[in-house]
Amino acid sequence: MKRSRGAVAAIAAIGLMVALAGCDTAGPSNGSASTTGSKSITVWSLEEQPDRLAKAQADADAFTAKTGIKVKLVGVNEDQFPQLITAAAAAGKLPDVVGALPLSAVRTMSGNNLVNTTAAATVIKDLGAGTFSPAALDLTREGTKQLAIPSDGFPLSVIYRKDLFAKAGLPAPKTYADILNAAKTLNGPDMAGFVAGDSASTGYTQQVFEFLALANGCDLVNGSGKVTLSSKACVDAFDFYGNLVHNYSVPGAMDSTSTKTTYMGGKAAITVWASFILDEMAGLVNDAKPTCPECAADPQFIAKNSGFVTSIQGTDSKKAVSGGDVTSWVITSNASAGSATKFVEYFMDEGYLPWLSQAPEGKFPTRLGTAADSKKFVNGWKGLETGVTSKAKLADIYPADVLAALQSGVGTFTRWGFTQGQGNLVGAVLTELPIPKAIGALANGEVDGKGAAAQAQQAVQSIQGSLQ
Repeated sequence: MKRSRGAVAAIAAIGLMVALAGCDTAGPSNGSASTTGSKSITVWSLEEQPDRLAKAQADADAFTAKTGIKVKLVGVNEDQFPQLITAAAAAGKLPDVVGALPLSAVRTMSGNNLVNTTAAATVIKDLGAGTFSPAALDLTREGTKQLAIPSDGFPLSVIYRKDLFAKAGLPAPKTYADILNAAKTLNGPDMAGFVAGDSASTGYTQQVFEFLALANGCDLVNGSGKVTLSSKACVDAFDFYGNLVHNYSVPGAMDSTSTKTTYMGGKAAITVWASFILDEMAGLVNDAKPTCPECAADPQFIAKNSGFVTSIQGTDSKKAVSGGDVTSWVITSNASAGSATKFVEYFMDEGYLPWLSQAPEGKFPTRLGTAADSKKFVNGWKGLETGVTSKAKLADIYPADVLAALQSGVGTFTRWGFTQGQGNLVGAVLTELPIPKAIGALANGEVDGKGAAAQAQQAVQSIQGSLQ
């Protein structure tokens, strides 16, 4: 599930030339980059939408005014990032800092020795490790090495029509049994019981399935790095998900856009989506407004009548888990580390709330506060306005307990493979998409849960073998 709202112009050769031309610094490799400061640094941001980039530029200008260090800020499209960073590394023209990187991209960079772990550790130490979400720090480490500085996160939720649930006397969908029973009960000719990713060609499908699979105790690998997708917990997770998308969804492959459109059109009772949907559900984005029958009279109808469950428990698990992703700052191996460190520390402190203000609905703080005020940034985030066409505070639309649950999810969620030291495998799996392909076969009725698990197990083992 991408941070952008839709298709954006790709940054091709021109974007690459601009980025490379702006980066003249060079230095030693990972962990030993020079600590001397440069008077000019180049920063790439994957938050490349014009409105977000403008806010980041204003933040960078404030940093320059304070420090005298000039910042060349370059917006980079997420889909183009792997090619751009590879080309920049080959040319010896890496940027000093890269921002808004998802975990998979952080691991891609670290796997190619493009990160300065010493500088990253310095930032965490200077700001205070205790001021960060422990889960976010764990996900951005490789053993004892700090690969990146977690800047923000977005939680995933099972989102449901609480008005329809109440009318049917159904409990909130907190378990596999709750979700399946509600999907069966509410499914009908004009209302799908459940919609979520089942397209074989999108990472969104894996993101949703990973969340629900972890809820059942299904992990990609065990502590030894052995692929475990054929385990009972995973077979049961595939069976559960396949039952939902095959029997209680809508025809055709569902990606993030069609899923969101169906739910906000009042044609589905349950979906799974990232918090980036919050402003759209509230009618604050003209090109993504809710279209349910009741929404013409009340654009916030879907927001007002939706419930959010951020922790799910499967039948094979003894605990509920949260899902989502962390985005981070990376200081590169060729950075002018002194200036780059100052830049990231500024953006995680004085410039932190302006950075989060680019998209508060999908940028929940992973640094909660400071040593002097442990909730400074969590409380400050609540005052930020979201939306595109119209602006409003999320706290004025959604109940306080909903926002608290979403923030809590950012502090506790886990991911496949990262804490087992298999971040590079996760990145490769997200590139080749064997999990969505297995889910697609499930949705089409080509395989059952056991068959989907076996297909995914074999494919991931093959990918793992190619990395060794």
